[in-house]
Order: sequence, then structure tokens, then C-alpha cells
Amino acid sequence: MEEDVKLESANDDGSSSAKLDRNISVSEFSCNCCYDILVNPTTLNCGHSFCRHCLALWWVSSKKTECPECRDKWEGFPKVNILLRDVIEKLFPDTIKEKYEDLEQNSEIARALQAFNKYGNEQNQSSSRDGRANQQRGGGGFFSGVLTALTGVAVVLLVYHWSSRESEHDLLVHKPVSKWSPEEVVLWLEQLGPWASHYKDRFLSGRVNGRLLLTLAEEEFSKEPYSIESTSHRKAIIMELERVKTLGVKPPQNLWEYKAVNPGKSLFLLYALKSSPRLSMLYMYLFDYTETFLPFIHTTCPLQEEEEDDIITKFIDLQDPTWPQWREFLVKYLFLPYQLLAEFAWDWLEVHYWTSRFIIVNAMLLSVLELFSFWRIWSTSQLRSLPRLMWGHFWKMSTQGLFVAIFWPVIPQFVCNCLFYWALYFNPIINIDLVVKKIRRLETQAL
Repeated sequence: MEEDVKLESANDDGSSSAKLDRNISVSEFSCNCCYDILVNPTTLNCGHSFCRHCLALWWVSSKKTECPECRDKWEGFPKVNILLRDVIEKLFPDTIKEKYEDLEQNSEIARALQAFNKYGNEQNQSSSRDGRANQQRGGGGFFSGVLTALTGVAVVLLVYHWSSRESEHDLLVHKPVSKWSPEEVVLWLEQLGPWASHYKDRFLSGRVNGRLLLTLAEEEFSKEPYSIESTSHRKAIIMELERVKTLGVKPPQNLWEYKAVNPGKSLFLLYALKSSPRLSMLYMYLFDYTETFLPFIHTTCPLQEEEEDDIITKFIDLQDPTWPQWREFLVKYLFLPYQLLAEFAWDWLEVHYWTSRFIIVNAMLLSVLELFSFWRIWSTSQLRSLPRLMWGHFWKMSTQGLFVAIFWPVIPQFVCNCLFYWALYFNPIINIDLVVKKIRRLETQAL
């Protein structure tokens, strides 16, 4: 419906004798979305104005906070341009009335406006909370600083406590076997598995130190004072003893011992497995096959006939994986990489009770975050850019790994411990917050 209005300018005395030779039509106040007269005109940061219901329909369908015409991002939450609305309603009252009547009968527009306004209320509430938080930080800077300092001191004390506990674990991995005392030989024996504790008293009665241990052969373990009748137990002791003779020290058999022997590698693997599990497992296969990859794949994808319950014993003589193991591993590697980490940690619950639980929870959270990332790529139609994103991710991981490899030896051990324990115990807490934010964002978009 086309409607023209002739404007008149008033004199100082209120008369309208002077007239402007100017006709204004509805088309000059039209929305660039529906090409009809602007209803509740909403002006964005870029200067373009749209009907509020048109902007709501655009936001519901695209989930983008940008101008439908020039694609500029709008900040905050757009509000109705009151001056423009009043002018249009005074110039074209009949047209606006008809438009309102048509809109009231459209349920889709009503739902879009409801969702759009709800999103705006949440944005305003979030801005208000941020403002109050900034005021509180500004007004209570001293107390905030004290709290931050106390948190830092708590982290330092925890790291010191954990580091002191580590010294108990890594004693034998650094001490030559020829200098082991009888008590340390028994400690090495007990770490082979629960079954080895049955022979503890026999080794102590024989006063077996490190030098004597290196001279023992398999047939001697079946005699007094050892009297180890089980062939599998004797074989396990002999095979582990061969590894001790080769290395000259006790090989690492748990997380803390591995960290003590390979501090840089453990820090690299911890961060790499969190950020890119697939590339990290490929690295283990290519460069750390025997020491790390074989125990990993045999733990996460064990043979069906494997019935040994002791996790240390089954790592003593590891063979190359079979095809069924490779098949199971590759499927999980491609689709559920963090499940592999959770399964590995689950198998070590008896050795690292709480630490394994932290790793399992963190693996679950990282799986959810990865799912959100893939969903964002799919929903925003960024599949074409996936090769570029993968190459960027590969380049980022490679440079970070090179940085760690070059600079970690010059970083103080205490700093390395802080980074290690932060990633191990505090990252799950951070990831919980990230998952909650992602879920809330999805709920908002669904509305």
C-alpha cells in the first residue's frame, strides 16, 4: 500500500503558511528485509534499520549477531529506535495499524520475537553481572589480591608436598642396582605385583642386596631361601631382572617413576594428549614404540585370552599387537581418542587411585568439548575449511612441541612441576566450566 505525505513547516506563530514542496512515501521508511514499512524499527551499530520482527527472524534462522545487509557484527543487544518509530507512526498511522494487525496473527513471528527478547534479557543480565563484578574487583582489590596470593601459596605448598612424595617413588629409578640395600631389593620385588609380597620375607632372610641380586639365575629362585615354585612368577622376576641389568637401575613402572626418569617427555605428553590425542599417539608410535606405545595399546586393547590381573606383570614381556588389537585401537583412535586415555587410566586405578579418576573425568570432559567443536564446524558449514583448520592445528602442535623440547631443560624443575600438576589436577575443573558454558550457549541458540 503506497501512501504519500506532504510535509508543512510552521511559522513562529504556529501557522503553517510556509509549505515544503516535498512528498514522503512509505518506501522511504521501508525495511531492507521485508521491503515493507518499518515496524518497531531497530537500528544496529552499522546504521542500518530493520523491523524488529524481521531482525528476530534473521537471528533465529542464522544464529548470527550480524547485520542482515552488510554483515557487520552488532554489539550488545539492539533496541528499538524510539525517535524513528514515533515519526513513522505519526506519518503513516493507517499503514502501521494494518501492519500490526497482520503481525498479531502470525504465530511464527511471535515465537521469534519471544526467543529474541529472551536472548536480549540474558545478555543484559550477563552485562549487569559483569559490571557488578568489575565494581567489586575495583572496590575490593586488596582482598582480591590477598585471595589470589593465598591461592598461589596453596598451589606452591601442594606442589612441594607432591614433589616430596615423588622422591620416595623415584629413588630406585635413579639409584644403581649394585648399591641397593636388602630393603630396596624387597621394594623392587613388591612393585612387580601383589603376588610378589609372598616372597618378601624370604628375600629379607637371605639378605639379598643389589650385588647379590645381579648374580642370581632362574634355577636359584626355586631353591632355598627363595623357594619360588610358580614358574610364571620365576619368569616374571627373571625378565624384570634382565631389564634392571640392562638399564643399571629400576625401570619406571608407574606415573611418578616415569615422570622422574623422563620429566620433559612426561610434561610434553600430558599437554599434547590433552590438546591433540591423535597426533600424540602417532608420536608415541613413531618415536616411543617400545617404552610407551606398547604398554598403552596392550592396556586399552588387550588380547581376549589375556587373563592376568596384575598390570605390572603383563608389561614385562610385551609382543607386537595382533590385527584384532590394531583394529580395535584404530577405531577408537579415530572416533574416541579420549576414551583410550580413560581406559588406560582405569587400568591403573589400583596404583594411582585419585590421579586416575582425575584423568578419567578430564577425558570425558575433553570428549564433550571435542564433540562441541565438530558440531560447530558442521552447523556453521565450515567443512570446506576443515583441511585448513587441521593443518593449522598440526602446525600449532608441532611448534609447541618443538618449544617444549628446546626450552624445558632450562626451566626450573619446580616450574615444570607446577605446570605438570596444574594440567593433571586443575585442568578438569577448568574444563567443567567450559562444558557448562557450551551447554548454556546451545540452550540459548535452541530457543
